[in-house]
Amino acid sequence: EIYTNLVGGETGDFGEMPDSVHLTDFPEPNPELRDEGLEVAMEAARRTVELGRAGRAQAAAKVRQPLRRAVIVATEAERKQIEAQSDLIRTELNVKELEFVSDQSDLVSHTVKPNFRTLGPKFGKEMPQVAAAVGGLDPDHVVEAIESDRPIGISIGGTDHTLASEDLLLEMEPLDGYQVEAQAGHAVALALELDEELLREGLAREVVHAVQNARKEAGLEITDRIALDLGGDDRLLEAVREHEAYIADEVLATGFTLDGGSGDAVEQVAIDGMELTIGISKTV
Repeated sequence: EIYTNLVGGETGDFGEMPDSVHLTDFPEPNPELRDEGLEVAMEAARRTVELGRAGRAQAAAKVRQPLRRAVIVATEAERKQIEAQSDLIRTELNVKELEFVSDQSDLVSHTVKPNFRTLGPKFGKEMPQVAAAVGGLDPDHVVEAIESDRPIGISIGGTDHTLASEDLLLEMEPLDGYQVEAQAGHAVALALELDEELLREGLAREVVHAVQNARKEAGLEITDRIALDLGGDDRLLEAVREHEAYIADEVLATGFTLDGGSGDAVEQVAIDGMELTIGISKTV
């Protein structure tokens, strides 16, 4: 159907075309149209978003709850690529600000411990000395060696030994108030502290989600305009008042009142344990 609408039948704007999209040939690619810089920038953006989303999931931070900032480990070149897609990244991660640091150590500290499962069979009774030697390693150097796939050396009783990455366990301790996700030298830290401004915006987004569901339950089309009347918990209504224009725009409300939740279709929901009454009337 989309194909037919685009080509206008057999003799539409594109000239004579096959009856079906399934009868057409794949277009020949034009290498001159390839934007390799954009590809690199999007890859950096995708990696940043994936790490940030993993951090949200790990911290159990609600997707609709805005966070103040994401701090990204990036080289100067990577920073320019990510900044080129900064609006997209802020939207995808639902954060207000992006900050950058050049080294993962600015976000986390590491501790190194021996992996007794792999080292025990190799060293047997010498494991206490091995554990002490591993404990004396510089964690930052160990991280660099593991990321570069280089062996790590220790000395036990005057004999040098080489350890592989699987022989060591790295534990990461993020900065207080942050959730950090790292992979292959890249890292994103999310600031988890929520002030009242962020909390109210998060509640407003939850209200939008609830109203959209109520629209669907009322059988409205996605383009239908509505008159919206809300009632309920004072804290919810405070957030609604602060973000009234945003809510109205998102739910296509041409009229917006807070008179208790009357309308042609009325629904009661709970948001974070607070009651919200949603009244919807379709408008012309």
